[in-house]
Amino acid sequence: MSRTTVITLLAAALLFSGCDMFRRIAGRPTGDELDRMRIEMMAEREARLQARIDSLRRVEKMAADSLLILDSLRQMNGTILNPSEMGGLFTTKLESRYYIIVGSFLDRSNAETFLMKVSASGYVPVLINFRNGFNAVGVAPSDNLREVLGSLKKVKGETFCPSDVWILVNE
Repeated sequence: MSRTTVITLLAAALLFSGCDMFRRIAGRPTGDELDRMRIEMMAEREARLQARIDSLRRVEKMAADSLLILDSLRQMNGTILNPSEMGGLFTTKLESRYYIIVGSFLDRSNAETFLMKVSASGYVPVLINFRNGFNAVGVAPSDNLREVLGSLKKVKGETFCPSDVWILVNE
C-alpha cells in the first residue's frame, strides 16, 4: 500500500471517529459521557430547586394558615398575650407553648378556688404565676395554635368561662 493511501485512511478514520477516539485514549470522557454528565447535573440542580420551591410553598401555606387562625381568633374576640407582656412568669415552668387563660387573680386563694371549679368541669387546669403578682388559671395546653383555637371554641361554651378569655403564648 502506498503511503498516501495509509495517510488517507488515517485521515478518514480521524474524520469519522472525531475527538472521542483521542479522548478515550487519553482517559477523558467522550462526547456522549459529557452529555450524560450534563443531563445528570441539570437534573440534580432541578431537583434542588424544586425542593426549595416546595419548602417555600410549605412556609407560605403555614403563614396563610396562621393568618386564618388569627382572623378566626379575632372574630371570636380572643386575645393572645406573651408572658413578658405581664411581667414574665414567676416560678411556673410551662410545658406547652399555648394555654387558654380562663381566669386571672391577684389573690392566690381565689385562683385556687377557681382552679377547683374548672377541674370539676372535667378540665386539667394549670396555675400560672406571673411576676406582677397575678395567678392565672390555664387550660387546654397545646403546642399547636390550630388545636388551641378549637379548644377555645369549646371552652367558651363552658359555664365557668368568662367572656374575656385569652391565649397565653409561652415563648
